[in-house]
Amino acid sequence: MAVQDHGAFIEKFILQLSSPSDPLPLAGLTFAVKDIFDMEGYVTGFGNPEWLRTHPPANQTAPAVLAILRGGATCIGKTIMDEMAFSISGENFHYGTPRNPYASDRIPGGSSSGSAVAVGAKLVDFSLGTDTGGSVRVPASYCGILGFRPSHGVVSTSGVIPMTQSFDTVGWFAIDSAVFKRVGRLLLQEPEVEHYKPTQVLIAEDCFKLSSIPSERLTQAFVNSVKKLFGAADHLIKQISIGSYVEDKVPSLKHFMIEENDGYKHSIPSLAALVRSKVLLQRHEFKINHGEWVRSYSSHLGPGKSERISEYIRVATDENTDLSHSVQIELRVALAALLEDFGVLVIPTVPGPPPKLNTDISELHDFRAKAFSLLSIASVSGICQATIPLGLYNGLPVSISLLAKHGSDGFLLNVVDTLYSTLKQEVEASY
Repeated sequence: MAVQDHGAFIEKFILQLSSPSDPLPLAGLTFAVKDIFDMEGYVTGFGNPEWLRTHPPANQTAPAVLAILRGGATCIGKTIMDEMAFSISGENFHYGTPRNPYASDRIPGGSSSGSAVAVGAKLVDFSLGTDTGGSVRVPASYCGILGFRPSHGVVSTSGVIPMTQSFDTVGWFAIDSAVFKRVGRLLLQEPEVEHYKPTQVLIAEDCFKLSSIPSERLTQAFVNSVKKLFGAADHLIKQISIGSYVEDKVPSLKHFMIEENDGYKHSIPSLAALVRSKVLLQRHEFKINHGEWVRSYSSHLGPGKSERISEYIRVATDENTDLSHSVQIELRVALAALLEDFGVLVIPTVPGPPPKLNTDISELHDFRAKAFSLLSIASVSGICQATIPLGLYNGLPVSISLLAKHGSDGFLLNVVDTLYSTLKQEVEASY
C-alpha cells in the first residue's frame, strides 16, 4: 500500500474540462471518484479484478461526474471500494484496504472507502461515492469527515453500476463545509436556498441508546451550537422516540415485525423491521442486476465475500417485495409529516467508533444490527442525511447525523454549513 496516498486509489490520472482560472463554482478544487462510476475510456472496476477483466471500457462518463468536471474541478483518480459495493467495512482483499487516516488499525468504512480516505487524508478537496445502505455515511463517520446521502432520486445514478435501484444514491464527502455545500448545490442542480434555520430539532433519544458512546458526548456540543445560532427556545429542541413513531405511522411494517429481538443486546423493533424489509427488496434487485455474473465468477470474489454474496443471491425472492415498497412509501410520508419543510432529525450515524481491521464478521453481529437499524431510516424512506464529525472519542472518530424530509437537501446543506464552524469550536473546547 502506498503510504503517501493511504492506499485510497485504484488508478491515478488527471482529468479536467476547464482551466483552473475559469470562473466556475468548483474551479481550483480536486476530487476523486469511487470505482463504481463510469468514466469514458476507463473500465469501471466495481471493486473486483475479475469484474474489471470481464467488462468493456465505458463509452461515456456518468452525469454526476460530468457535472463536477463541468463545474471546474479536477479529477485525480478512481478510488478503491468494497467488492460489488457489498459491505460497510471498506476492506478489499484484492486491492488492499484504504488506510483510515485517524486510526491505521481500524477499518475505514465502506463501501466508498477510498473516496472517504482520500478526503480524510487531505489528498483531495472532496470526492464522490455511492450510498445504498450506508456506503457514504459509514466511511464519513469512521474517517472523521462530512458525508451526504441525498434524497433518493434527486441526483442522477445513470452511469453508476446499480446495486439496488430502490435505495441507490450518489453522495459526496468533504472536510470543508463550504466546499461540501458547493459540491452539493451543483449535484442537486438547485439555486441557493435561503432557508437555513430549522423550525424544530428532534433528537431521537432511543437511537442514541444504540450507541456505545455516551449520549451526552454525541449531543451536547450540537445542542449548544443550535442554541447559540438559532436561539434557546424550548420548542426548537425536542426529544423523540423515533422507533415508536415509525411503528405507529407505518402500518405495512407489521409484516416485518417479530416478537423477540433477534438476540441483540439492544434493539428498536420497528427499525429492525425496516432492515428486514430493506434486505428483502435489496436481495431481489441485486439478484436481477448481478445474479448471472456472480454465478459465473463467484470464485473470483474475495475470501468470505464469495460465500456471502452467493448465499445472498440464492435466498433472494420476489415474494413480499410489494410490501417492502409499501413500507418505503409510508415511511417517507410519515417522516414528511413529522419533519415538515424545515425540521431536522438527529441520530448517531453508527453505533460506535470504527471496529478494528480484520475483525470476523461474526464478532460484529450486534454492532452491524444496530448500525443498519440507524442507517435504515434514510435508506428506506429515501430522505436526505448528512454525517457531521464530532472530533475524537478515546482517540477514534465519532459523528452524528442530521436528517431532513425528502427534497429538503438544499435546506439540510445550509444547516450543516451554518452549524459546522460553531460545532467544531464547541467540540474542541469541550473535548
